[in-house]
Amino acid sequence: AVLVESLLVFGVVLSVHAVVWDRFSWCALALALQAFYAQFKWDRLLQQRGAVFQFRGAANSGLLPASMVIPLLGVVMKERCRAAGIVYFERFGVVVASTGMLLALFLSVLAVGITKPVPTNTCILTGVAGSVIIYTMKHSLTVSEVIEVLEVLLIFVYLSMILLYLLPQCFTPGEALLVLGGISFVLNQLIKRSLNVVEGRGDPIDFFLLVAVVGVVLLGLFFTVLFTFMDSSTWISSMFFHMMTAVLGLGVIMPWLYRLIQRNPLFWLLQFLFQTQTRLYLLVYWTFLAASACGVVFYQNAKRSSESKKHQASTITRKYFHFIVVATYVPGLIYDRQLLHVAAVLCLAVFVFLEYVRYFRIKPFGQTLRHLLSLFLDERDSGPLILTHIYLLLGMSLPVWLCPRSCAPKGTLPRAGALVPYSGVLAVGVGDTIASVFGSTMGEIKWPGTKKTFEGTMTAIFAQIIAVALILIFDSSVNLNSSYAWILASVSLVSLLEAYTTQIDNLLLPLYLQIMLMA
Repeated sequence: AVLVESLLVFGVVLSVHAVVWDRFSWCALALALQAFYAQFKWDRLLQQRGAVFQFRGAANSGLLPASMVIPLLGVVMKERCRAAGIVYFERFGVVVASTGMLLALFLSVLAVGITKPVPTNTCILTGVAGSVIIYTMKHSLTVSEVIEVLEVLLIFVYLSMILLYLLPQCFTPGEALLVLGGISFVLNQLIKRSLNVVEGRGDPIDFFLLVAVVGVVLLGLFFTVLFTFMDSSTWISSMFFHMMTAVLGLGVIMPWLYRLIQRNPLFWLLQFLFQTQTRLYLLVYWTFLAASACGVVFYQNAKRSSESKKHQASTITRKYFHFIVVATYVPGLIYDRQLLHVAAVLCLAVFVFLEYVRYFRIKPFGQTLRHLLSLFLDERDSGPLILTHIYLLLGMSLPVWLCPRSCAPKGTLPRAGALVPYSGVLAVGVGDTIASVFGSTMGEIKWPGTKKTFEGTMTAIFAQIIAVALILIFDSSVNLNSSYAWILASVSLVSLLEAYTTQIDNLLLPLYLQIMLMA
């Protein structure tokens, strides 16, 4: 299964390399080769429990698929913005690609360093790949860009030491690279933009995303340190939690956002949300869907009888939420993507805050949330945090957040790039959902080395092709212009990756589909 997963990742890398064909795509190919060898060293360390931290069990390290996400995103972003003539985002893509390669190399070097005896062949390959990447960075990056890349690496190292120690068994090494690498990059971007803020420059929507992500992470770190010295489940601790959340929100996060957007954040947000009648209709519709999702949670818990305390929700029941999320995102993508962008950020902040309430058992809802959500746990929620619903939201939202709007003016996307914001809907909302439902109910032929079925994968590919056809009908901004073969190949590769990967598919699949569609 690991070999097939690696072959599929190599297929994506070679596809991007064939389209881009520059020094960074060659570096991505070298990185993939060394990550393939380093991945087996991480797998051996996990089996022997010789890794530095406690990682999530029942999964391989996932180093190769995770190592290629950020570099490939940077490569395709650079190429797309170069074609659009946007120099700023072209350089931004170069920084993203270089940062992703350096973070992946760091994890590989770490695995090689703690493996005993020292693997000679892997050391040589890592050294060669590292030399190629550093040589390319030396001749491609300015001094300020090199400093920026090193800053992200430094933040990543410190965040990894703190969060992997505090949250054992929540991540595989690959998932830690994706999540903590993304947080490190966002934090560095926020610091950089805060120091160089210029009135009238920058989109408030982008600043809102940066401040919200950094704000909830800092909030979690603060309370994690605080509640190591006091019991978090008492009423006094709970009152202190809510009071300090308000203080940090109103005293730190709001002024920070005010400095960036040069206006009152609350007034800006209210004006933005209710700016048009279409937005009002969408907000009412989304409120109804949120109430429906809560209704599913309460109904499923009501069915739990006293005789079946170990009862867990079925795969089909958990996929109800996938259908609700698809029904949420598709109207937003068609009618108002900016509103969807901001609403997804707000939803992420709410999800993370509620997870803090559940994790710390904050009164009055902490214990209730623990009871309600325990029904929907699966084998991937082996650590102290429940992250699958947050990963689902991220998987649907990242293609919307990571698609640079200034690099996509009308008339410059004749290929599959017009489908990029729909990557999460196609890969997770449609493909993963249909594969799970049909595979678990009608599947008989299993893929070698996995529990996934041939019928589920084929049905997922077919369903995504139908979804693309429906998007073409209902979204007039999408014009594929005979790039159907590339879309079919992209969807097929990602669907096969879903069948073989043991990583969090809600996070990994949309990113790979986005990379293929952007290429």
